[in-house]
Amino acid sequence: MGPNVSSADPFPCACPQLPADIHIARALGSYEGTLRLAVHALKYQSHRSVAPKLARLIVERYDPVLAGADAIVPVPLHRRRRWRRGFNQCEEIARHLPLPVWRVLRRVRHTPQTGLTAAERRMNVQRAFEPRRVWCPSRVAGRCIVLLDDVSTTGATLAACAAVLKRLGAREIRGLTIARTRQSSP
Repeated sequence: MGPNVSSADPFPCACPQLPADIHIARALGSYEGTLRLAVHALKYQSHRSVAPKLARLIVERYDPVLAGADAIVPVPLHRRRRWRRGFNQCEEIARHLPLPVWRVLRRVRHTPQTGLTAAERRMNVQRAFEPRRVWCPSRVAGRCIVLLDDVSTTGATLAACAAVLKRLGAREIRGLTIARTRQSSP
């Protein structure tokens, strides 16, 4: 458990097990109701005005997860998806958080996860992320990084990104997601 984070946290990571490279993971809530509508409004309807509201909720609820971190690293979109959407929803939210935003990762493969089992999701994102630039190791080494994703089902995407950050020498990696969903398939 991370520093200053209560074990009575009402929204712990929904993953059956926390990915090995992630010290602590939290989500604002379940991927349903108002939170689902907010994610969809931002992600699929380009309502960027939702991003600062979601960021404010993160700060209110999970300031201890942000405290002491060096930067936020938003989970990157594949260039094709970013081009279609026009923006990365995780970057939009990250811009409104009280930490520098580092775009040190890039997604090198298009990896749709919908409809996949947990095992298929893990396989699907293997080698899907790389450092963005050669200078990344010197920037990340010894730092505490907060990975930000919009929705987590199994934690496979966060785990894949965290593995790259760990190889770059990150001292600690924390995960934050807007919403978490449950998946019954192993």
